[in-house]
Amino acid sequence: MTAGERVVVVGAGVAGLTTAVVLAEAGVSVDVIAEQVPGATSLAAGAMWGPYLVEPKDKVDRWGQRSLELFRELAQDKATGVRLTSGIEASRTAEAPPDWATTLPGFRPCKSTELPDGFTAGYRFTVPMIDMPPYLDYLLRRLRAAGGTVEQRRLTSLSDVGPAPVIVNCAGLGARDLVLDSELRPIRGQHVVVTNPGLTEFFSEDTGTSPDLLCFYPHGETVVLGGTAIEDEGDLTPDGTAAARILARCAEVEPRLGHARVVEHRIGARPTRSTVCVEAERGEGGALVVHNYGHGGAGVTLSWGCAEEVWELLAVN
Repeated sequence: MTAGERVVVVGAGVAGLTTAVVLAEAGVSVDVIAEQVPGATSLAAGAMWGPYLVEPKDKVDRWGQRSLELFRELAQDKATGVRLTSGIEASRTAEAPPDWATTLPGFRPCKSTELPDGFTAGYRFTVPMIDMPPYLDYLLRRLRAAGGTVEQRRLTSLSDVGPAPVIVNCAGLGARDLVLDSELRPIRGQHVVVTNPGLTEFFSEDTGTSPDLLCFYPHGETVVLGGTAIEDEGDLTPDGTAAARILARCAEVEPRLGHARVVEHRIGARPTRSTVCVEAERGEGGALVVHNYGHGGAGVTLSWGCAEEVWELLAVN
């Protein structure tokens, strides 16, 4: 790259906006093009930091730890929507904790009296919790303050971007059509947002690969309840039956949630592949294309680490 070159970032989810911020603040001229601003799937995220069910592990660990470091800094400013929150991740079987959890502040095994009925193991720790609507707004403000622009329009291929020496593909599930990645698949996620009956701590069940998730994340006046993880399902229409089951599962653990008023339903399609794609190649006409997609349900968790790797790839090409 040379100074003043135009970089187009495709996608305005958490990956696209974070990448655009990193590039713009490094002095690059950045234009974001996206069909949805901000992206619907990122808006639907819970969102708690945690590199879960995503590969390759060595890179994921590095990307995740860098993101964790920056989220901790962001948590010092309430306007970002990021807060450090304590809580419990529990299991109905005697599972060992994930290695990433053991390094978090306040990590300790739960006493049996701290666990809901039916759970046999659990761990307490403090972790960044990200309230996505205000957080994505924060990223947009930060991008524009650094001189970046945002254009809302639909692309059918990367060539629709127009003349640009550098394109960064952060299109999420849209990359399946934009770059014909047949490995990319959707995993439908649904959350129910309710009024907060007084919760200050999160709860999450380690459900493995089950499509039925159980978690609740307090964000001030509201709580995000989860959730679902339905393979190869990209329909974003709210499912009333699934929502009722989410509410019931969460209320079984925390009865106060059973009386909370439903505020909204959030649905997204997690862009999932066997490994996250962060790599560079030459596209049509010689343009440099850097890909940053396929984060599954860990897009927030990996966002800053992956964005900085994009900048490193651009710097050496």
